[in-house]
Amino acid sequence: MAGTYRLGVIGFAHMHVNTLMRTFAEMPNVEWVACADTIPDVPELVDVPACRASNLRYAHETIGIPKVYDDWREMLSKERFDLVIFCPENARHGEVAEAVAAAGAHMLTEKPMSASLSDALRMMRARDRYGVELFVNWPITWSTAVRRAQQLIADGAIGDVWQVKWRGGSLGPFSHGSKVKLPDGSEREMTGVEKGATWWYRAGTGGGAMLDYCCYGACVSRLFVGAPATAVTGMAANINSHYGSADDNAVFTVRFPKALAIIEATWTCVDHGIPSGPIIYGTTGTIVVERFHDGQIARLYRGRGRTPEVYEGGEYPPGRATLAQEVLNHLATGAPVHETLQAEFNLQAMAILDAGIRSVASGKTELVDDATWCV
Repeated sequence: MAGTYRLGVIGFAHMHVNTLMRTFAEMPNVEWVACADTIPDVPELVDVPACRASNLRYAHETIGIPKVYDDWREMLSKERFDLVIFCPENARHGEVAEAVAAAGAHMLTEKPMSASLSDALRMMRARDRYGVELFVNWPITWSTAVRRAQQLIADGAIGDVWQVKWRGGSLGPFSHGSKVKLPDGSEREMTGVEKGATWWYRAGTGGGAMLDYCCYGACVSRLFVGAPATAVTGMAANINSHYGSADDNAVFTVRFPKALAIIEATWTCVDHGIPSGPIIYGTTGTIVVERFHDGQIARLYRGRGRTPEVYEGGEYPPGRATLAQEVLNHLATGAPVHETLQAEFNLQAMAILDAGIRSVASGKTELVDDATWCV
């Protein structure tokens, strides 16, 4: 993997930026140049793990990015980058991508691709206009069990896929260790008012469980069905997060030409109680992806009276076991990245998500826009 790549980071709203930075920090041919946050429309009220202030400190103090700019546009005008990671609010992906592409840098962002199909198309146009690359990372891309399921389907293990189920969720973005530290050294939970001041819980910034988790279902259903979707019926609600304007639960039913997908998202779930999937139903069998702390497996069911077949997680191509290895290998050699990282694939996943968002707003089934053509 020849050459040194100059990297920068824009936007620390999404805490997954820390994972993206860590994977590139492991590479010997990466030079960190500078970083900058986007300016939130509403200031956050507390400094807790996973908030944007904490993420920015992590970039500077732990990852070791030497320069921190107050203005990300100034940073782009003064520095030269080969690749920029950007994780601002979902609704700002298009704005940032356009500026990064204009600066001549390749682009990498975290799922979902954006908050709308129109904004995702803005990203694609910027990519094509300036001749740079655009990658969208998914944590499930690096699930060995998902890769095994993909291989089993390709090998014909379950025949033709006719349904995909996905359920994703938690107790919300700040439910895992994001405690407010008090002067006496003790800790307390974030209040609703404090959560509501973050972009996650505001609809206008692209917050909400629907964008956060239904996007996964859009991704895996498109991946396993292997064809663009045609229509989506969606429903969403704010059930237990009234301190914010965004939804905290959503359900999509997605129609494909020869298949269906059922997608569930929640920020109010203590425990799913069942395998959250993906679960893939075929004409001759069913695959259930299961996650365990000591490994990941895909369980293949072939019908009543037959013992399920257990498959260990799949393997990565040699030297491409991490996001950084995959992306930098592509930039150096031109070898295709995994399908779920490709911009064209993500545009089709975004089209499913966008139709669901429109369906929630209209109360009607909405057609999926054709995203097989890119400007």
